[in-house]
Amino acid sequence: MVAVSLKKKTTQMNVKLKWVKDRALDAAVSRERNLRTAHHLLDLVFSRPGHRVSRSDLLAERSVQRLCGPAYSALEFLGRYHTMFALSRGGVSLTRAALDLRRREVDCLRAIEHDLVARLRRLLMLTLPRSLPLHTIDLLRWDLGLPSDYQASILRRCPEHFALEQPEGDERVWLRLLSWDDLLAVSELEKSADGGDTTCLPFPVSFTRGFGLRSKCLDWLREWKALPYTSPYADASGLDRRTDVSEKRNVGVFHELLHLTVAKRTERQNVSNMRKLLGMPQKFTKVFERHPGIFYLSRVLGTQTVVLREAYGGGGQLLEKHAHPLVAIREEYSILLRAALPPRTRRRKRHEAFGKQDEGCVVGGDEFELSE
Repeated sequence: MVAVSLKKKTTQMNVKLKWVKDRALDAAVSRERNLRTAHHLLDLVFSRPGHRVSRSDLLAERSVQRLCGPAYSALEFLGRYHTMFALSRGGVSLTRAALDLRRREVDCLRAIEHDLVARLRRLLMLTLPRSLPLHTIDLLRWDLGLPSDYQASILRRCPEHFALEQPEGDERVWLRLLSWDDLLAVSELEKSADGGDTTCLPFPVSFTRGFGLRSKCLDWLREWKALPYTSPYADASGLDRRTDVSEKRNVGVFHELLHLTVAKRTERQNVSNMRKLLGMPQKFTKVFERHPGIFYLSRVLGTQTVVLREAYGGGGQLLEKHAHPLVAIREEYSILLRAALPPRTRRRKRHEAFGKQDEGCVVGGDEFELSE
């Protein structure tokens, strides 16, 4: 690990940039509407003998009750998505299309297990104690691409990398990284330098048209991009948290964390409890609002989702260089779910992403990049 200490103080400038709606990125987030709930139910059914489970057993699962609510709501959900689930007197099973897709997903998870292990190791390497509570990892599990049984599968097969422990006086179980790997401690931004100078790496920045940045903001942003870059894997305890240099390091941590996710996005609440573990200041997630050219905060689906702009290139699909096989399979799941809805409902679902919650905001279209 490299310790970073900068004596030069670049005081943090008080800059506020407005939020501008991005329809393409909102649509990307909205495509996963109900997908996680459906996938969890599919996972439960698939894990049972014969890929079939009685209604009573399925409805008795606490996770089903938490996700779907009362039994009648769960049954309504299963019945609505008849392209994925088959209901009968014998219980709940999977349609042929869902079963085939799930088997392909299982094969995919086996093939990319090395990649998933590396993502998990790098996530732990971003933290100060090189460990995280399992609850925090569970919140990020879907975004990291980890299977639901990652504790029994991936962790058990990698005792040389991971250890589960429960600190004295702590009710939580933690996952600890057993060894540091310098080869993994290279950020995605450093990789993009392709062996060149990484002292003052600039983040890719682009804005949805409609921002109308004032010259003062543009000048600040150009200067900020030219500030020294601190690797998210380096010891940054020597940085003054009141400076823009420190803020650039904070942006770099989230830039790297989002790169570790398969779809380059995660819900804001998933990282809100990681402040001390990541060595962040108070109100650390404000960097998402201060840097809308790097991160986009989508407000659809009743939550806030942080999206890494550069991974989508101004559109609603991941760029080819950021594509991941799990994302492609999840898109097929989403198509399967949407096929169960009548055409009128499908159109309404598309428009719900842009409802009353966005009144008064500036709606943008194409993106433009900030030149150096």
